[in-house]
Amino acid sequence: MLNRIFGLETEYGLLVNQDRPDHSPSWVAQRIRDHIFHVARRGVLDLHHRGHDEPPGNGGFLTNAGRLYIDMGHLEYASPECTTLADLVASDRAGDRIIQQAVTALGLEETVSLIKNNIDHETDATFGSHENYLVTRQFPFSRRGLGPLVTFLVTRQVFTGAGRIGCAGDPNEWVQIGGLILHRPGLRDAQDRSIVPFQISQRADYIVNDFFEWVQHNRAIVNTRDEPLADPNQYRRIHLLCGDSNMAEYATALKMGTTGLVLQLIEAGQAPRGLGINEPVEALQEISRDPDRQWIVQLESGQSISALDIQEQFLAAAQRHCQGQDEETDWVLEQWESVLTDLRQGYDKLVGRIDWASKLWLLEAYREAEELAWDDPMLKSLDLEYHNLHPARGLCYGIEEEGRGLRLTTDKSVQLAEDHPPRNTRAFGRGELVRHLLNSVAKGPGADVAHSYGDHASCEYIINWSNFKLRDAAPFFMADPFKTYVQDVRSHLIER
Repeated sequence: MLNRIFGLETEYGLLVNQDRPDHSPSWVAQRIRDHIFHVARRGVLDLHHRGHDEPPGNGGFLTNAGRLYIDMGHLEYASPECTTLADLVASDRAGDRIIQQAVTALGLEETVSLIKNNIDHETDATFGSHENYLVTRQFPFSRRGLGPLVTFLVTRQVFTGAGRIGCAGDPNEWVQIGGLILHRPGLRDAQDRSIVPFQISQRADYIVNDFFEWVQHNRAIVNTRDEPLADPNQYRRIHLLCGDSNMAEYATALKMGTTGLVLQLIEAGQAPRGLGINEPVEALQEISRDPDRQWIVQLESGQSISALDIQEQFLAAAQRHCQGQDEETDWVLEQWESVLTDLRQGYDKLVGRIDWASKLWLLEAYREAEELAWDDPMLKSLDLEYHNLHPARGLCYGIEEEGRGLRLTTDKSVQLAEDHPPRNTRAFGRGELVRHLLNSVAKGPGADVAHSYGDHASCEYIINWSNFKLRDAAPFFMADPFKTYVQDVRSHLIER
């Protein structure tokens, strides 16, 4: 992909499969984290406070230059910076495997299930999948400039959604408008919430605004906080939280690849015009819940148009402007067209590629075989099992094993990504730093720096995405995500 840095952040659900569990899911999450850092020695824990909700030891950077930490009780994995979809998909699945391997090593396979989804069916809680895309500081980051992105994001769920049984009983209805906290009117079909059997997106119910800065309680289609994690004079980071966690590698690559191309269209002033959606938040949820999968939305012009028609206009613009720029771009354009064509013929053609289609196919087959109604509790269990990270239990993995699921990685490439970062971004330099610190602990006189918690001045090291500091050494800045810094990091460590 052209001049793009990609990153994914995934929060995992955790089920303790006991009627009367001895410990809470958050306690288990802490044990998994501690095993990864202290026993498996896959990284170094933070020694400093990263925030009021991230005390020392809450998480840290891994040897693959990603981060693993606990966020509001959930294990969360952030991939390293990637310039290719191949690296991103491998790094994403590497995070899944690192966590599942810890569960196995701890002897918890029979009592704990790690679930890569976005909803808790029992409490209606949601947890996130955050996408990150680097753009230039000249990107038109305004309501008008971001209008095409909103339209694209509202309609892309037809191939990026992970699918779910039912819907949220009472999604966040209170939103901030200016300085006021106001009650958002419900959906036009609000009275029918209880009879929505299946929808194509897990996060749609929880998005209540088109633009907003903060992540929790007022989730927006486009998150507007300005935190580039790079040189702020050159870069901006587009941080999205409206999408679902994908199990299918194909869906992950298509989600990130198409979104990256739409950002490129916006940067170049080539995005389709006249496609502003009248009520984007309502449209997001109506598309997700449409039982007939017609996916009709109303534009600001008053015209009614299908999500597939909108996606085809974005595809055509990308084909005109981006075709031939590199191999991955051409793959995305080819698969984007293929998916839209197949969606017009029936969702069953997408089984193994698109998560919601695969899940619906499994659920319908089971319902028919067992003669179950949509509200049968067993279907919710199967919904969760589709996202189970255990390779022998996850239903998505089962589809792959049967040959219907399309793998974009190999087991070898994922295994490599568990321990090693991409070698063409600053993740390479950060990985060298983490590995050096691990070796220093192993060779030291028995002092484990991972337990030397204290204030910033006394910390042996402080590591952030765009800089780090070692004790008694000057800060080292990595403001350019496209630069590896690997030789500079090695020199800095020697000089120290």
